[in-house]
Amino acid sequence: MSLPKFLTSKTFVIQLAIAFGIIIVMVFALMKFLSVKTHHGEEIKVPDLSKMQIKIADERIKELGLELILLDTVDFKKDLPPFSVVEQDPKAGNTVKSGRKIYVKVNAGEFMDVTLPVMKNKTYRQISANIKSLGLVEGTITYKPHIAKDIVIQVLQNGKKLDAGDKVKKNSKLDFILGDGKEMFSESSFDEEQNTNEVNENND
Repeated sequence: MSLPKFLTSKTFVIQLAIAFGIIIVMVFALMKFLSVKTHHGEEIKVPDLSKMQIKIADERIKELGLELILLDTVDFKKDLPPFSVVEQDPKAGNTVKSGRKIYVKVNAGEFMDVTLPVMKNKTYRQISANIKSLGLVEGTITYKPHIAKDIVIQVLQNGKKLDAGDKVKKNSKLDFILGDGKEMFSESSFDEEQNTNEVNENND
């Protein structure tokens, strides 16, 4: 059979139709596979994880077909539960595809330790800003006879004396005993004042 006759024959037309049918089926199957693989059109609303314990948040996210990633632990916030979610990305209410990673930051379990600097024999004005920068709280101030006014004689926490290098929890309240500047001047007090001034000059 010649080529022109074969191309116009019934057999060729049938084979061509079968070939087109196979191609159409394969294209449809491929599109269906890609749709399932990429979760085409499937969107999940991100839940609000704030104040949720990290373990519970992880279980909740997995139930939705998402993945929880812990980015960091932030300084302890006393108004939030320990080890609870304080930040999340994407934010609650956003829609994402299945398998998307949800990044979170978690509240620490407690306040971190702070190392006390040298405060004794410095004026209260000198240490006040330092106390706040360390996240500590100024408590009760009492005065004791001393030649130098507002000089730090002692630092206490709940009645316990503290020294430079001691560790306390951030947000701890510190009490101070300061000099009242009313002690009578004497040779011994002159020597004490001189020593105090030398300490302050060295520390500055």
